Amino acid sequence: MNGASSSLRTAFSYCVQQVRSYDYHHYLCLLELPPNIRKAAFALRAFNVETARAMDVASDPNIGLMRLLWWQEAIDKIYANKVIEHPTAQALSSVISENRISKGWLKRPVEARINDARREVTDIPETIEELEKYAEDTVSTLLYMTLQAGDIKSTAADHAASHVGKASGLLLLLRSLPYHASRNRHFCYIPTEVAAKHGMLLEEGGRFEIRLDSRESLCNAVYDMASLANVHLLKARSLAGTVPAEARSVLLPAVPAQVFLDTLRQVHFDVFDPRLARGVLGISPLWHQLKLKWSSWRGKY
Repeated sequence: MNGASSSLRTAFSYCVQQVRSYDYHHYLCLLELPPNIRKAAFALRAFNVETARAMDVASDPNIGLMRLLWWQEAIDKIYANKVIEHPTAQALSSVISENRISKGWLKRPVEARINDARREVTDIPETIEELEKYAEDTVSTLLYMTLQAGDIKSTAADHAASHVGKASGLLLLLRSLPYHASRNRHFCYIPTEVAAKHGMLLEEGGRFEIRLDSRESLCNAVYDMASLANVHLLKARSLAGTVPAEARSVLLPAVPAQVFLDTLRQVHFDVFDPRLARGVLGISPLWHQLKLKWSSWRGKY
């Protein structure tokens, strides 16, 4: 029993370290959660880190896809009470047994990332609604599960979580544009309807590609997408009066989303501006932490 307890402690410590290393602004958010939710939240966020990075850390896209398929199978094994020798899976198994996390919600982000991984490089999303759906599946669902782990049953909280997740997800895609450009992915996370509006869409041989030769056009496209993220944040905050107090700390990821949105405004929506990479989302780590603390203390998000 002591060996099992020690192994589980090690697994949760691994989860905390993974979130701190690869998702620092959300690591700071999780520190503000009450103890009865925090452990589950770290396991869920570590799971998100594992699946979100699967394609990025792979030298071959097929290997990244295999990792995602492994996680899809791992979830089935966890719910079948089978032991998996992976620290994040072990932590998830413990959280699921204690909190009854919905299997459908846990599988949804993995399936969304598998579908994304299977897209052709030049298979660009047509509408911004497709990206909203991806953000809902990968980010909002994470917030739903965290609320579930805290036994928080509130339609208003779920509704706010949906908007916070969509805003965070859209802004994350914008933040990742330079990275994907460096991997020759042709800005595949700017939908064709937005690219066409700003004269960025090039058709060649029946395939679409995003033109990279106009920084002004790119900034205008980023502005359109960031504006939609801002609408989602405003909608989430308009629900604050009906969201239970115990749910508001779960919705704190709205704070780093707002920070990144504000920094984007300061650099005139130029995602290649080096100021975006400074500190935490473009501001000093201390200032970011103070913003979180202030929001948490006031019961805001």
